[in-house]
Parts: sequence; structure tokens; C-alpha cells
Amino acid sequence: MVYKRKKYHYGDTHLKKKWRTKRRTKDLDEIDEDLKVNNSEKLLNQEVDFDKPGSAQHYCLHCARYFISDNALQDHFKTKVHKRRLKALELEPYTVEESERAAGFGNWKTPIKRKIETQPLKSDKEDLESSSKKMKIDDDEL
Repeated sequence: MVYKRKKYHYGDTHLKKKWRTKRRTKDLDEIDEDLKVNNSEKLLNQEVDFDKPGSAQHYCLHCARYFISDNALQDHFKTKVHKRRLKALELEPYTVEESERAAGFGNWKTPIKRKIETQPLKSDKEDLESSSKKMKIDDDEL
């Protein structure tokens, strides 16, 4: 009896491309740009967009993901995925200057290690603002 190989995946190259790009997230250098002060404020205080999960109000800067609720975002901060991303962001992203130094154009220097912490929660910010308003009110009364 002759063995015939079954071709289950013949002609599904268009599906392969779709699966490869479906769950694509931002690269580390793109996230590093988002972590800068001006960009991070814009991303954390986005306008309401009903097309995004949670109306774009619960966003993780380090993972570039939207979450349905604040509880889901807080749970995400405790996961391995988020902790791995924080660890990966500790090293500065690879730049063109670094590639030129590796090729022999310039002096080599070690990559700088940064301290990356999880973003502050909106509820923490609101608590700080309300307590500072209370302090101002108390100062005005005196």
C-alpha cells in the first residue's frame, strides 16, 4: 500500500499572514517613545473612544494594551506578562548610533540600565489631588 501524505495546510498562506499580524503589539522602541512625559500624559488621559476596550480609559503604557475596567488593569499589573515587559524596558532601546558603534564607527559604551516602575493608577492620582485640595481649604480657613 502506498503512503499518501495529506496536505491539510495547502493554500492557506493568506491565513498565515493574518495570524502573524493579528496579535502584533508595539515594539520596545515604540513603547520607549510613549514613556516620554508628553506622550505618556496623552496616552493616560485619552478621550473617550467607544471603539476601544473600556472606552480607552484604562491603558497600560508598558504593554500598549487597553483594558475593560480599572480592576482588569490592576490585575494585569500583577501578571508575568507585564513584569516581563517592565524587565525588557529596563535596557535602553537599540539605536542607529549603537549599530554604528558596533560596526566600528565610534567608541563602544555599555547600555544604560533604567529603573522602570508600573504607572500610577488614576484612583491614586485622584486621591492625591483631593487631599491637596483639602489642604488648600484648611490653609484658607486659617
